[in-house]
Amino acid sequence: MVSRSSGKGKSDIVAPDSDALARYVPDLQDWPASWRFENEDLPLGQALVEVLTPFLRHLLARGYARKTLVRHRDHLWMLGGHLIEVRHDDPDAAAMDARTLVLNQIHEYGGPLISRHLDEDAQSAFDATCKKLYRFLCPL
Repeated sequence: MVSRSSGKGKSDIVAPDSDALARYVPDLQDWPASWRFENEDLPLGQALVEVLTPFLRHLLARGYARKTLVRHRDHLWMLGGHLIEVRHDDPDAAAMDARTLVLNQIHEYGGPLISRHLDEDAQSAFDATCKKLYRFLCPL
C-alpha cells in the first residue's frame, strides 16, 4: 500500500503490508542468480537473501520515502554482489556462513570500499546503508 503524505520529504511513503516486500523488491529471489560467478555461488546467495530479508522488512516498516527505500535496496543488492566476489577472492571468506560474511565486511562506520564502482558521494551513501544494516544485525 502506498500512502501520500503532505510532510516535507515524505511523499510516496511506502506503508508496510503483507505484499509490501514483494512490491519493494520484486526480484529478491533472483538476486542470488544475478550475483553468481558460477552455480556453486547460488546457495550462499540464497543465504545472503535470508540474512538481508528481515532488514528489508525493517526498512519498509520505518516509513521511509520510496526514493530512500530504493536507494537502500540497491545498496543491499550491491553488497550481495560484493560478498560473492569476496568469497571467490578470499579463502577465509569462502568458509564463512552468510551472516558472518556480512558482518566481516560491514561495521559501525560503513561497508566495504567499492571505489572502482562508486564515486565518493555514492560510497558515502552505500556506507550509510551498511551502517544501518550493521546496527540492525548487531543492536546494542
